[in-house]
Amino acid sequence: MAAEVDKLFQGRTVLCDGAMGTMLYSCGVFINRCYDELNVSLPETVRSVHEQYLQAGAQVIETNTFGANAYRLERYGLREKVREFNLAGARIARQCVTAIAAKQGSEAFVAGAVGSLGLTQEQLLKTGLKNARAAFAEQIAALAEGGVDLLIAETMMSVDEAEQAVLAAHDVAPDLKVVVMVTVNEDGNCLDGSSPEMAAQRLTAAGADAVGCNCSVGPATVLSVIERMRKVTNLPLAAMPNAGMPHNVEGRNIYMTSPEYMASFARKFVQAGASWVGGCCGTTPAHIRSMRGALRVLEAQDAGVREHAATGAFTIEREGGVEPKPLRERSLIGKCIADGEFVTMVEIVSPKGFDSSKEIAGAKLLAGRGVHAINVPDSPRASARMSALTLCMQIQQQVGVETVLHFTCRDRNVLGMQSDLLGAASMGLKNILCLTGDPPKMGNYPDATAVFDTDAIGVVKIVNGLNHGMDIGNNPIGASTGFTIACAANPGVQDIENEVRRFAYKVEAGAEYGITQPVFDLRLLEKFLRAIEGFRIPIVAGIWPLTSLRNAEFMKNDLKVAVPDEIMARMAAQTTKEGALAEGLAIAQEMLASVRGEVQGVQVSAPFGKYGSAAEVLGL
Repeated sequence: MAAEVDKLFQGRTVLCDGAMGTMLYSCGVFINRCYDELNVSLPETVRSVHEQYLQAGAQVIETNTFGANAYRLERYGLREKVREFNLAGARIARQCVTAIAAKQGSEAFVAGAVGSLGLTQEQLLKTGLKNARAAFAEQIAALAEGGVDLLIAETMMSVDEAEQAVLAAHDVAPDLKVVVMVTVNEDGNCLDGSSPEMAAQRLTAAGADAVGCNCSVGPATVLSVIERMRKVTNLPLAAMPNAGMPHNVEGRNIYMTSPEYMASFARKFVQAGASWVGGCCGTTPAHIRSMRGALRVLEAQDAGVREHAATGAFTIEREGGVEPKPLRERSLIGKCIADGEFVTMVEIVSPKGFDSSKEIAGAKLLAGRGVHAINVPDSPRASARMSALTLCMQIQQQVGVETVLHFTCRDRNVLGMQSDLLGAASMGLKNILCLTGDPPKMGNYPDATAVFDTDAIGVVKIVNGLNHGMDIGNNPIGASTGFTIACAANPGVQDIENEVRRFAYKVEAGAEYGITQPVFDLRLLEKFLRAIEGFRIPIVAGIWPLTSLRNAEFMKNDLKVAVPDEIMARMAAQTTKEGALAEGLAIAQEMLASVRGEVQGVQVSAPFGKYGSAAEVLGL
């Protein structure tokens, strides 16, 4: 086990759990109660919290012993219970880790939680550092006896106190590695006035195995501390912030920071140099689950694609392999793109049941009108639908028109992705649109678990590897899968710089043409096209014929698509269903006429199965 624990300190990303107190509070345990005592009186409640964090993906869980030291327990008249509470906390956490290993085969570790003594700087000086060290040693000895794998000393109010925790660990548990984290104020300084740089240097010298920052005033402040610490220490860094500052709502302290916001900072922590990531006050299993997804995406990108610090460009590492056929020889879409022919596609969404007769009839109608390909989304908005791959095969076999398979990493791990892609190639599917996929919370089963082993960039890299006859492990598969590789782009997002940067990564990873989200504001499309001039690949513009004002409002407000006010006004002016349909069709035709000279094709959506309208947009 010691060897496995050592690996946690060798640069790999480690996801820890979130708040214990917040979860116990949500279970109805009043804040005036000693939470460490619950290890004895309510062990099942504590066990339930640990289990939820493990199921959310935490690799390290902390014992419920943050306040199980002599000074904090004295306030409850429980001074003599230090050993009992710490042994019980370690035992509960160990049982949970053992159970999930047996049930799921996943590996997790138990960290003995050592909180601050709860003393002000003045009280600490009066108590004396020697006595502080003794109090830490008493708790740590009990945790070590209970069988924890490592120690996490957290929310240290001063660097002096943090040093004593590290030294105490060396005294009584020299075989246990120690992660030590300070807490900081809004200015990013420790509560004793020390800078993050000074804290990192002193704790490194004291013999900590990892240093960092937890609790504090939220993820943004912790990120700045990590950036400052990285400059002065080579130790692994740990970042475990609060979910922002609490707000008092009807007498309860509520943390407002969303799981998605915490997940975005999890990536930023790692990019800033942290390898230990988790949460403190206000974070829940939902936050940890979102952080897990974000870190998986980051790790998959790092594993498959190397970024050059000087240029920001990506290179794909591949040995051996084969060269795929020229683009024009792989599919009709590939030929159209290679020959400069304007590409026309129409999107057909899979049915919610297993009867695809309406979709097949729609594909026949469109094929008869001359559409080059049918585009099949992969459960858009995370809705439960027939497999997109299955509908693609039915359309190709029964209609004889090419399809473009939307392929997401939301529901598949990298092994499942490779298996499905190889199967698609064997059945004659030749066009793949690589996507990340909408998160399950958007769909009709919001509690479903997403996979997200990688993101769209990683999917492009995987498909490109298969095209070169190599699997995800860089092993030969015998021949090229021969896919044409498309990627997505959204010219209407607010953070257009990030969208352009990600598009560049997709191109470097192997994307051969791009398909945009529905475009209603031509200015945004033009701005995007100018931004990608340095790495331009053929672009197919998405066009959505609006069906009503409500449909336009849904696009603008729910899907966050940029719909100009003049288009909203045109749809609002229609007082009948027929009039709204005709106006939506006219707008789409105008969009097609406007973009035709700027892009290499269009993909027209068919909202509510109006396939005839889609063909009319194309003038077919």
